[in-house]
Amino acid sequence: MPHTAPIEIGPLDPAAQDDVRRLAAAAAAADGVAPLSEQPLLHLGTDSEELTHVVVRGTDGAAVGYVQVDRTGDVASAELVVHPEHRRRGTGSMLLRTAERDARLPMVSGAPGQRGKALRLWAHGDLPAARELAAARGYDVVRELLFLARPLTADDATGAPVFPDGFRVRAFRPGHDDEAWVRLNARAFADHPEQGRLTVADLHDRVAEPWFDAAGFFLVEAADTGRLVAFLWTKVEPDQEPTSRDGEIYAVGVDPDSQGHGLGRALTGVALAHLADAGCARAVLYVDGDNAAARATYARAGFSPAAVDVQYARP
Repeated sequence: MPHTAPIEIGPLDPAAQDDVRRLAAAAAAADGVAPLSEQPLLHLGTDSEELTHVVVRGTDGAAVGYVQVDRTGDVASAELVVHPEHRRRGTGSMLLRTAERDARLPMVSGAPGQRGKALRLWAHGDLPAARELAAARGYDVVRELLFLARPLTADDATGAPVFPDGFRVRAFRPGHDDEAWVRLNARAFADHPEQGRLTVADLHDRVAEPWFDAAGFFLVEAADTGRLVAFLWTKVEPDQEPTSRDGEIYAVGVDPDSQGHGLGRALTGVALAHLADAGCARAVLYVDGDNAAARATYARAGFSPAAVDVQYARP
């Protein structure tokens, strides 16, 4: 039966943000994978002309569907979730159609020469329901994001990564290194559609998260000038089971001018030692499927694919 409930479009107040988080938690419990990635969750409270929030509510007032459209990049990106008990009722299709119309709107009303943007849709875990919805709407896979994992042992905690001569490592200093790190990150990820666009405000959002730990955020400097040339950021979510804690290699970036010195390989070793010392049982990370160099580095370090996220677009 097609869904005929009204939809809410606009900024989310705190109660609505909590409703969406409960919806996402219900979907994650049923599917075994979180339906929304970190960036949309951080943006639940953001009121911006470049973001659109759409909520569908059931007869009891609870959120049963949600989509967020982000138009800050060259293309519009959307993430969508439908409550497990409300699927196959047309809610997902309605949310996707709404996202498509939103992406086509010009950024500035009445401004000439604007055509809106093409839409890309993330599907975390590449579940059958997502593939079915994508196929029904004429979408194909255009990008894969691999989730890699590797068990950690006591040997990892005692390993001492060898750093190339001419470089030194220190911890990130919140409030002191913010702008320099944003510049380095932009250079390291100039071609990355999400990571390379992070701003100081985005950094502050993450620093405010419960998982943030400056001791797990490493900066590499050129020994002679002190210029930042690379970084490693790790992430350990709180409230995990002590015997099965995951530690994430959240981001590794190297300035293009400093590549070829083995900094990425050395930082991977730093990450494994840090996460093992923190009591994590497994190291995990995300890497683009077409990033052959990074995939080779992580394969040598013992990582193997554990899951995949995909991004869909119309041909």
